[in-house]
Amino acid sequence: MTHSKFATLVAACLVWANAATPSVAQLSGDTVKIGVLNDMSGPYADITGQSSLMAVQMAAEEFGGSVLGRKIEVISADHQNKPDLGSAIARRWYDQDGVDVIVGLGASSVALAVRSYAREKGKLDIATSSGSSDLTGPACSPTGFHWMHDTYALAKTLATATVKNGGSSWFFVTADYSFGHVLERDAARFVEAAGGRVIGRVRAPINSTDFSSYLLQAQASGAKIIGMANGGNDTINTVKTAREFGLVGGATQQSLASLLLMITDVHALGLEAAQGMLLTEGFYWDQTDETRGFANRFLARRKLMPNMMNAADYSATLHYLKAVQSAGTDDPAAVAAAMRSLPINDATLKNGKIRSDGRIERDMYLFRVKKPGESRGAWDLYEQIATVPFGDAFRPLSEGSCPLAAAASR
Repeated sequence: MTHSKFATLVAACLVWANAATPSVAQLSGDTVKIGVLNDMSGPYADITGQSSLMAVQMAAEEFGGSVLGRKIEVISADHQNKPDLGSAIARRWYDQDGVDVIVGLGASSVALAVRSYAREKGKLDIATSSGSSDLTGPACSPTGFHWMHDTYALAKTLATATVKNGGSSWFFVTADYSFGHVLERDAARFVEAAGGRVIGRVRAPINSTDFSSYLLQAQASGAKIIGMANGGNDTINTVKTAREFGLVGGATQQSLASLLLMITDVHALGLEAAQGMLLTEGFYWDQTDETRGFANRFLARRKLMPNMMNAADYSATLHYLKAVQSAGTDDPAAVAAAMRSLPINDATLKNGKIRSDGRIERDMYLFRVKKPGESRGAWDLYEQIATVPFGDAFRPLSEGSCPLAAAASR
């Protein structure tokens, strides 16, 4: 789609939205249907999967279970980290099953495939679990949103802080698909911008069980930092293998830096293995009374604390439902316009707003994993090192190559 066509689409969406009458409920069916599309059985199932589904269900229940007199229905599916499967599910949901919005979309290759179809058809998608910064770049959409982290913010925050603290040389162990590639690309950029250098990289298939050969290459490189551009079980297995091989804290004085590590990963690893690691997240359960309240409700049901992706699922669903209520319809263009105009306020985010490229404006946080003796309980795992304001963490609008941003600036 050309920039001019994209600008025309945006203008059409806004004209339609302005014509909508909130006082008259205009819905396409008997329900407002939310589809949660994530990895339910693979390497990211523990950090998304049923946890994402539960977070969306919690938001629907807290909204009251209905909107504009229509029942809120939540369904889910497993995309198995396959873009073709994810796209096929999205097509069926949008075209046949009456799904109004798709939430989740962990695995950036799936998110980008779904975004392409949703943008073509003018459907709503909210990426809460995927990280590719291209979702608010070339793949941006007037009816698409990116709710939590992205590769730019994760890479910039962690790489810059690590280089400043002496981690001047890096070797990347990268998940061999779009998310890993973009994360490595962004991290390498910020390593070099901070005065460091990248001296090697290796790519591992997603859901690898044996990282020994990759880590031996990292060890042989002599890099001070082994940068893990992966996530979920791949990150956990990388850390475990590094510890077993004595790669960290030994004679080589190498350290691990995870570009996507979350509280559920740290809990699974244990503090003995994860202690001292730096990481970036957009949410931590023990920040305010409201985050603790949400997290404890989630913990009571899921027996896990929510990570930043689960917090995004909850926040995005609530905001979507508020926008449907405000617009008086579930029409995607009108709801998208309402989402962009309303402030985002919930237990996980205060006074958030949506930029023209679909990026939710939020701060990020730099954490250090506590040592075993510093922890006061099973989920007391992080020490907050810094708050990184939105403008410092995320890519400037002018650098994203999003046609919506170009149209908005004219």
